[in-house]
Amino acid sequence: MLELDTFLRVIDATPLVAIDLIVANGDGAYLLGHRVNRPAQGYWFVPGGRIRKNERLDDAFDRIVRDELGSSGLERSDAELVGIYDHLYDDNFGGAPGISTHYVVMGYKLRHKFDLVSLPNAQHTAYRWATADEIVSDQTVHPNTQNYFNGTR
Repeated sequence: MLELDTFLRVIDATPLVAIDLIVANGDGAYLLGHRVNRPAQGYWFVPGGRIRKNERLDDAFDRIVRDELGSSGLERSDAELVGIYDHLYDDNFGGAPGISTHYVVMGYKLRHKFDLVSLPNAQHTAYRWATADEIVSDQTVHPNTQNYFNGTR
């Protein structure tokens, strides 16, 4: 793992690669978490995380599902790649002035029902299910998450 100041220099110089999990519950709703950390702090967002150097996609998917959803046994082959997205933020994880964050994100859709109270709270203070229409019209949902539901990349 990189030291925080080194990681901040990386964020300032390069894009990060990440996986977002667009989780459908089978009843027409999608999982959202209320973000704890920057960027996108304070917004509702789909679960996800960045891919680490030398981490294979399947391993990253497994780790992100485990860390973000507290679940194991869901594999990347169980999900559908819905697209690759640019996520641009004016801030960064540390709030350092003048450093923006750029993610290149693979959005994967999967179907699974989760008990909201059992989901991990390291990245999100609360969870909820919302329909695509609710997500697109709710200003407390981050625009990068809304893009998964309105076709913008």
